[in-house]
This record gives sequence, structure tokens and C-alpha cells, in this order.
Amino acid sequence: MTTDTNLQLGTATVLWNLQTLYPAVDALEIQQDMTRCRELAETLAAEVAGRIDDLDAADLNAVVQRLEAIDVLLAQLETFAFLNFITQTGDAKASALLQQIEELAARVGKLTIFFRLEWNRLENEAVDQLLHQPVLQHYSHYLRTLRQFAPHQLSTKEEELLQELGPVGRSAWNLLFEKLLGQMQFGPKGRTEEEVLSDLYHPDRQVRINGAGELTEGLQRNLHIFTHIFNTLAAEKMIDDRLRRYPSWVSAMNLANETPDQTVEALVEAVTSRYPLVHRYYNLKKELLGYEELFDYDRYAPVPGADEALVPWEQCREIVLHAFAGFSTEMAAIAERFYTENWMHAPLLQGKRGGAFAHPCVPYCHPYILVNYTGNMRDVSTVAHELGHGIHQVLAAEQGFYNSNAPLVLAETASVFAELLVFKAQLTLLHTPEARRAFICQKLESIFATVFRQVAMNRFEAAMHNGRRGQGELSAEQLSAFWLATQKPMFGDSVRLSENYAIWWAYISHFLGTPGYVYSYAFGELLVLALYARYLEEGAEFVGRYLQLLRAGGRRSPSDLLQPFSIDLNDPAFWHGGLSLIERMLKEAEEL
Repeated sequence: MTTDTNLQLGTATVLWNLQTLYPAVDALEIQQDMTRCRELAETLAAEVAGRIDDLDAADLNAVVQRLEAIDVLLAQLETFAFLNFITQTGDAKASALLQQIEELAARVGKLTIFFRLEWNRLENEAVDQLLHQPVLQHYSHYLRTLRQFAPHQLSTKEEELLQELGPVGRSAWNLLFEKLLGQMQFGPKGRTEEEVLSDLYHPDRQVRINGAGELTEGLQRNLHIFTHIFNTLAAEKMIDDRLRRYPSWVSAMNLANETPDQTVEALVEAVTSRYPLVHRYYNLKKELLGYEELFDYDRYAPVPGADEALVPWEQCREIVLHAFAGFSTEMAAIAERFYTENWMHAPLLQGKRGGAFAHPCVPYCHPYILVNYTGNMRDVSTVAHELGHGIHQVLAAEQGFYNSNAPLVLAETASVFAELLVFKAQLTLLHTPEARRAFICQKLESIFATVFRQVAMNRFEAAMHNGRRGQGELSAEQLSAFWLATQKPMFGDSVRLSENYAIWWAYISHFLGTPGYVYSYAFGELLVLALYARYLEEGAEFVGRYLQLLRAGGRRSPSDLLQPFSIDLNDPAFWHGGLSLIERMLKEAEEL
């Protein structure tokens, strides 16, 4: 079935070219770079370890440059191994290479961790004097950000031990999760995760019911494994947080995001207080569909008036690039390269991990994008989303490896903005009330998934981590109870959540790979709504400032990067402003 779908949509040949990184899995260049990476780390450690407090600004800059070169080479190896594996999770050779690179990363990390530890032990006065020297200007923010973690670092021996254990710790459990989901077959036809999930968007209710049932049956069959993985990683984080003296389960993520706890709390409180918007929408949808009751498998059913025709890959490309060009020709030109230079992987394949992502790779190369394209309008939006990430990564590459990656809360800005550009461009082409309403409803559901659902998932994470810390190992039934208890307030009485839906926490990888990450989606969506409102007011003048924001990467903190837009992230009124824009869209759908 996947082969037929790929041929029908024109995605069979949309495969990324990893030869920009290495010619093949068994290429001699991989072993040579592994050896070089290890030798560079050994030499640096031998020459510099124990001497950071003796270095002047110029010498410190030279050390950071050498560290960055080592990390870039390691990232090139990691990128190739990961991307080669993620489309063939059942391939033993691909898995072995990935594990080999992870073990190298642990060894290199042990050799180079001295820098972070010694840098964070310097007195504040000495650090301020060094960072005021012009020669360190490029790395100033990076070095200051490292010091945020000083209160939470362990002894040298403890940190080195944790580095060595890395390949058999969190990453190993995440790899097991990826292999399990990537190789699972759902239903009598042995379909992939993406194929059964796409059924939830089908206009035929019975197809949606069957798809939900097949997904549930597959998850249930492996629920004991998923439960063990979730418990193990929640316990691993509990131990790590305790050793590092983090006050809560989400403190480490907030620190990495350079976002104060009060900002995150203001966001979560604002979003949960507006759950009634979700209730209003699904009551409207129930009326439009003519149902007496909506169930969880009806959430994404198309409303009357929606264009249900499949969108071939080439048409998707035209839609997205046209929308980008209407905002910025530079943005469209960068996106075009992902198509023409084989930076994307789009077909459905057995063994390929579900979902979508944009991988930044390394600055001197280019990003790569993975999608599982099934041809519906949601997938068009996903392609726009990932291309937004890719454009951000291309523009920020000029900052260098250490400064190019924006904190996660800003990393979602470009992706969500790209989605909104495509939505607005397509909306102008619709003229009948039914078609406009259906398209607005589709966008509202996307926004709800990004804002309200992600915050509800943040509440699930909080319940899971706090439960694991307070109650010990959690059963599948307890995890499912947490899931329903945090999902039900979002839907209220507008959607009945079935018993099957209770275990759908089990396939969400963000809970495992990046604990605490999901609120960044809501952050990005509400920020983008505010930025888009500015764009409508300012026009072309806004475009340059927006692209500068993307070019800055992670060179400054989120609050500093947003200063040109006069945005105060700690003001609850800011978040409610974005939520009010969502309500305005809902009101338009209600009145059409």
C-alpha cells in the first residue's frame, strides 16, 4: 500500500542525498573522521585541561574555536548516522553505526567536559572581565549561557562517568522506542503508524473508527514495553534532577530555553484558562457534522465544504513556494533548494520513523527534512512547517555551530510562521462561505493541536514526572489515567474520549527525547500570531526585521531577540492577545 501511495503522490523519488556528508555507510571517510575527532579531543584535553583559569581572552577564544571544530565534526558524524538510520530502523548495519557514533560522542564528551566544568568554576568578576574583551564577542552569549548551569553541575569524576554511561542511558532507551515504533505494523494490512494516523482525517466515520482501533490495538500489543520505557526515562530524569539540584521536573528545560519559570507559568495559565474556546469549537463541529456526539476519533474529521482531494507532491511544492514568495523572495529561494538539491525525504516506507522533523546538520553543510507525506492538506501544512525550520537553520548557519541553534521556544517561530503564510495565501483563493469555513476550521484544529493540546500534554508530563517521583513505578493504567485527566479539561463535554484513546500517550516521542519540550509549540504559535499581526500593520518593513530574527539563531536570549518587536513575554496580556486572535478566527467560523 505504501508503494502505491508514493507513486500516486509523486514522492517515491523524493529522497535525501546524504552523500554531502559521507559517500556511504561503510565509507573510509567515516572511520577517518572518527579517529580525527577522538585525536583532536585527546590533544586538546592534554594541552588545556586544568588551565582554563590561567587563560587570557585570546587564548580562551582559541580554545573555544578548537572545541567548536571538534563538536562540528562530531555533529557531522552524528547527523549522517541518525538520518541513515531513521528511514530504515530495522536495518542492523544502520543501527550499529548509530551506536558506534554515540559511543564516540560519549568518549569525546568525557575528554572535553573539562572546559565546561572549569569555566563554570571561575569567579563572576573574572568572567565579566574576559567577556568584555572584543576578541570573545562572538562567543560571549554562548559562554554566559553555559554558566547558567553552574549551580547544577557535579564533580569532574561524576560528570565524566555520566558522559561514559550516555550511550546506554537515555539515548539507548529512545533508540529502542524509535525501533519499536518504526517497525510496528498496524491492522490486517500491516500498515505504518503514519498510515493509520492519516485515517483520523478521513471523511468516512467508519474509516476513522477502524484507524483508531488499529492504532490502539498496535499500541496495546506493546504497551508493557512502552510503559517500561516511560518509567525508566522518568526515573532517569528524577535521579539526574535530584543530583543536579533542579527544583522541578521542568527546570532544566526552562534553563536551556533561557526562559524564566514565570514566563512558562504565565503561558500555561493563559492557555488553560481559555480551554472553553476548544469546547466552543467542537460543539460547532458536532453541529456541522450532524452528529449527536463527537468522539476522539472525530476530532479531525473534515467539515462540509472541505476540499478532500489528495494534493500531489508537486502541487504541494507550488502551494508552499508561492505562499513564501508572497512574503519574501529570499525565503522562497531558500525553500526551493530543499526540493532541487535533494534535502528532503518524503515517501512512506516500512521501517521509516513516523512524524516529521528538520535536522540542522552542521553550518557548512545544509539542513535535512523528513516528512511522511500522505497527500492531505494537513501534510501540506507540515511541509511548510518543516521548511520554516529549514529556512531558519540556513539563515542562522552564519552564526557558527555554537550560536546557530535558537532556544526551543524560538525554534518553533519560523515553522509556525511558515504554516500561517500558507494558510493565509490559500484562504484568499476560497470564495464560498462553506469552503472558507471548512478551511478556517482546519486551521483552527491545527492551532488547537499546537497550543491547547501541547499545553495539555505539558500537564500530562507534569503529572507523570511528579507521579513517578512521589509514587514510584507507574502502571500503564496510571499513565492512562494521567493522560485522560489532563486531556478531558481541554475538551470538556464537547468530545467523548473513548477507552481506546486512554493509551495514546504511548506513541508520543517528545515525552522521552526532550522532556518538557512540548510547551515550546504553544509558545511559538502565540508568538507567531502576534508577529503576524505586526506584519499586517507594517508590511515590507517587518520582513527585514523578521529575517534578522531568524539570522540571529541563538546568538542572544529570546527576550533580547524579541526586543525589536516590543514583546514582553512575562506579561500575561501578551499571551491572552494571541488567544484572542484565535477566538476571532473561531467567531468567523461560527458566523459563516
